Amino acid sequence: MSDTSEKILILPDFIDNRTMGWFQIRTALICGIVMFLDGFDTQMIAYVAPFVGREWGLDNEALGSLFSASLLGLMIGYLAVAPFADRIGHKRMIVATVLGTSIFVLLASFATNVNELMIARFITGIGLGGVIPSAITLASEYSPKRLRATIVLAIFVGYSLGFVVAGLVSGWLIPTYGWASIFLIGGVMTLAAVPITFFFLPDSIALQIRKGKNIRGVKNILCRIDPTLTDDFIPTLEMPNIDAGEKKQMPVMGLFKPSLLVGTLLLWVVFSVNLGEFYALQSWLPIIIEKQGFVMDMMVKGTSITTVGGIVAAFIIGPSMDRLNPYNVLAMLYLLGFFCLLIFGYSFQSAPWVMLLSSFFVGFCVSGGQKSVVALSAIFYPHEIRAAGVGWALGIGRIGAIAGPLIVGTYMDPSWPPTTIFSLMAFPMLFLSCGIFFLGKVVDRRNAAYVSKNIQ
Repeated sequence: MSDTSEKILILPDFIDNRTMGWFQIRTALICGIVMFLDGFDTQMIAYVAPFVGREWGLDNEALGSLFSASLLGLMIGYLAVAPFADRIGHKRMIVATVLGTSIFVLLASFATNVNELMIARFITGIGLGGVIPSAITLASEYSPKRLRATIVLAIFVGYSLGFVVAGLVSGWLIPTYGWASIFLIGGVMTLAAVPITFFFLPDSIALQIRKGKNIRGVKNILCRIDPTLTDDFIPTLEMPNIDAGEKKQMPVMGLFKPSLLVGTLLLWVVFSVNLGEFYALQSWLPIIIEKQGFVMDMMVKGTSITTVGGIVAAFIIGPSMDRLNPYNVLAMLYLLGFFCLLIFGYSFQSAPWVMLLSSFFVGFCVSGGQKSVVALSAIFYPHEIRAAGVGWALGIGRIGAIAGPLIVGTYMDPSWPPTTIFSLMAFPMLFLSCGIFFLGKVVDRRNAAYVSKNIQ
């Protein structure tokens, strides 16, 4: 048969209808490595700050400015830098931001005053915010639809592991070699990832087809995914969610088109509330545990195990989102989080192991929910604006990350028992559950409208 129509190969169906081979697994692994380094480079400042503060005689206001510099850089990276990946290519974005991040992490080790360190952390934050959406987008694009949430959550675990390893390495290096050593290690590790991403990370197939560039390279990638293919096919892209007149718009503008507007706004609210809940928990839980008379060891365990719970959640919620309705799965996770936080307050009146177990399940729902909603955003947005969608959701979510700890600190009465504190913290999880359930209904109506339009 030589009919030209039989030689047309349509994406994303091509990837969705095939098993995930080594080429795709390697792509996901590299994205996971990038996420790990991002987590490591993000969290190291938390362990450096006390030593820098003592050495330079900094007060709490100066340390707060140091933390804010990183957060502000992250927000700019998410909102202003990440969307350009949908134009210049996700591979270029990752290579450039990983290189830039490595340089400024290394420069931070040579800082001689707080202003120099703030500038280095600010620019580092921009790079960190620019790379994450592209890593998520590439991993999701090279994953079959039936595994997409699982893969995105799996690589996001790399980000959490980076947090954990940053703490372990800092505890080993800083007391012996000084605070600059952690920046040197982080910078060297990140710099080592540059040739890996440059030589082994493929670019977005969809982006190259859409721009009509490097079609020979696209064919080579598709043949590596399916070695049985011969070279006599035409790769094309199904773009049901974008009109011809929209192709020249900035990707960010696509987030506000009528079919996505309500979903975009809902995701922003969910990201903000979930991140606010997560950072409020991480900031205040050690203090609450200490006030209940637990020793330092229990304070560290009780706080750290929430991160473990979030990592475990990724390997349970991801496959569930792939096999079932992802919106209903996440809505149920948030609903479970509501009940877990209610119970958590009472666990302080029981044996220490009960408190630790409750802390694990709170982390499972709150930290796990934060990872899961990132995966959901990669599912919600079409590939042509996925990096912009994920980047802006993460960027807007930073508002909640900043506000959450402040709100709890402002309104929490020092005399309140844990039952009152965590009962109040439980209700945002109920709000999140309702919001995601409603978002699922919005998506169902959008899909029904698209099917009806095509039938007509």
